[in-house]
Amino acid sequence: MKIRILILVVFTFISCKKEIESESKKHEITESDSIHILEKTQTENKDTIEISKKHKINKVLCDLDGDELNEIVEIVRSKKSGKSGLRIIFGSGNRTDYFGMGNTILEQGFDEIDWVGIFERAPKNEIYWNNVNAEGDILTDEEIKESDKIKLLNDGIFMHAEESCGGGIIYMKNGKYEWIQQE
Repeated sequence: MKIRILILVVFTFISCKKEIESESKKHEITESDSIHILEKTQTENKDTIEISKKHKINKVLCDLDGDELNEIVEIVRSKKSGKSGLRIIFGSGNRTDYFGMGNTILEQGFDEIDWVGIFERAPKNEIYWNNVNAEGDILTDEEIKESDKIKLLNDGIFMHAEESCGGGIIYMKNGKYEWIQQE
């Protein structure tokens, strides 16, 4: 009788263990879950980000993704890092993106935007181009090939240093952010 009870306990334990394992597999974190967790963390840490008071203009409305709903693009400052960046709240209300605040911005070699003096919408259908080559030399309009010119299909974000004449345009192409270097 003791052996039967022992066998029953062992089978019950094994059965419970398999059930626990299958439940834990249901809760594995996928890539989309990790994006949701990141967005939730950013929402929970919302109070660590404030609108920049350093910039005269710190908010721009523009349609980055072409859905005919304006995104709100704000220059914000992280209370944790003390560095500025961008918060982009999409018009659909389903997405908020952050740039800077101590994290590199589109691989451009800077992680904050305190240098921005001009902050405005770059209108769609305008033509722009990178006017700085790989060596850092400023190119003249005549040196730019027609094939290198970019016509914005949607609005972009124009950021420029007032005095040193450097900056660029952030825009979206096929759902991804791109950078056009200006001066």
